[in-house]
Amino acid sequence: MRRTAVLGSAGTLLAGALIAGAVAAPSATADGRHHDNSAAYGAKIAAERAAKKGIAWQECPADWGIAKGIQCGWVSVPLDYTKPNGKQIKLAVDRIGNTGTAKERQGALIYNPGGPGGSGMAFPARVVNKNAIWASAAKAYDFVGFDPRGVGHSAPISCIDPQEYVKAPKLDPRPGSEADKRAQRKLAAEYADGCKERSGWMLPHMTTPNTARDLDVIRAGLGEKKLNYLGVSYGTYLGAVYGTLFPSHVRRMVVDSVVNPSKEKIWYQANLDQDVAFEGRFADWMTWVAKNDAVFHIGTTKAQVAAEYETLRAAAKKAPFGGVVGPNELDVLFQGAAYYDSSWVPTADVWSKFREGDTQALVDAAGPDLSNTAGNISAENGNAVYTAVECADAKWPTSWQKWDRDNTRLNRDYPFLTWGNAWLNLPCATWGVKQQTPVTVKTGKGLPPVLIAQSTRDAATPYAGAVELHKRFKGSRLITEQDAGSHGITNLVNPCINGKVEAYLLKGTLDRHDATCGPHATPVP
Repeated sequence: MRRTAVLGSAGTLLAGALIAGAVAAPSATADGRHHDNSAAYGAKIAAERAAKKGIAWQECPADWGIAKGIQCGWVSVPLDYTKPNGKQIKLAVDRIGNTGTAKERQGALIYNPGGPGGSGMAFPARVVNKNAIWASAAKAYDFVGFDPRGVGHSAPISCIDPQEYVKAPKLDPRPGSEADKRAQRKLAAEYADGCKERSGWMLPHMTTPNTARDLDVIRAGLGEKKLNYLGVSYGTYLGAVYGTLFPSHVRRMVVDSVVNPSKEKIWYQANLDQDVAFEGRFADWMTWVAKNDAVFHIGTTKAQVAAEYETLRAAAKKAPFGGVVGPNELDVLFQGAAYYDSSWVPTADVWSKFREGDTQALVDAAGPDLSNTAGNISAENGNAVYTAVECADAKWPTSWQKWDRDNTRLNRDYPFLTWGNAWLNLPCATWGVKQQTPVTVKTGKGLPPVLIAQSTRDAATPYAGAVELHKRFKGSRLITEQDAGSHGITNLVNPCINGKVEAYLLKGTLDRHDATCGPHATPVP
């Protein structure tokens, strides 16, 4: 998932689609059992309850914007799995039945798009919209989406007023002085305080292991004995944690664009790794822009294009375009090109038009829309969940000296997103809620072979993450898309990848060895 907004009034949209996760550190409960064992017992009770109750499917609420033919429902889960009979929250779920015969049906395929903070409720629309890549899988599976805890319609959390959240221009994320750093630190601490003030009751329970337990309750509510799962970006980490906590409950699992599940990476180091990878992918895009200078007229070499971007940033800092697009907003817009190849042409087009005198196109693309209150609420909620899960899942450095030293060092060679990423995550340094210890992702008894898909130049989830999960999940197979870097590759047209995913989902078939596929088609301006 790409983050859709910015932190407080100064952070930058960054690194979205990522990572998170932790299981609670063992701590004695009243009856002497450890917290993790108690939570596992609570998850079992909640799943049994959901299996008995089922899901009351009905037409989706009109204001949810979900296509006709898709049904919606609710699944109740404990806020705290160590207290399964305590406070419950409701999770929104939607589905569309398999398009094939009853004999062809293989169960439900549940989807998570990443974030943390992303909604999976759009997944069934792939069937309604007749997405050709998924047509065969749709014959065999009900497509099921859900809003994870804290997201969208599932007990949504908030950290700041959404209209304030989207106001622009923000501060330039690249600090020019110690005073600039102090201003960003103040905003990050205020954001953390706002999260606790507005959503404190949810924050201790906003962890990836709890979302994995929720996933198992949804599985049970659907009447499925085993889980079929597709996870992208942060959804791969959710899948990895689910596979660790519930190995015997997995039937088929596809993970695409993989978060590095090493405990040493979650979360602080993973974000530093992203800074390096985003610099490389942004360079890929600028090289492509230069090759297509006959169309865009920005520069004939990558170095020229890079210099033009710095010139653009400097002009925006001096006088924000349209009064709302400063350096931060430019970084947000251009980051899209480092995320997804589908953003290569639109981003270059907007830049090219600006250079020809069309400022409005850039303002429309990068500036906020204060009239879109529903979209702003969704954006703020997504960032609140991202922050809450990251901050709760793992212990973060509290020493500003460490943050300053590490990001100053990285910024010398990787300036595109380093400081913006730091400010986005800095609330975790002053988080007012206990931080957990990441789960040790590993193969458990009954875990079937998992299919892993990853491009070599992915910025949000660097390639090493797929290699690490491949090592930890015995019997897994890794599909590598060579010389490509779009984030989320199973929904792109690449017959080599599409065919392998389809064979696995429909027949459980895996190649005897890991496979390498060529890149999907490069965008054409």
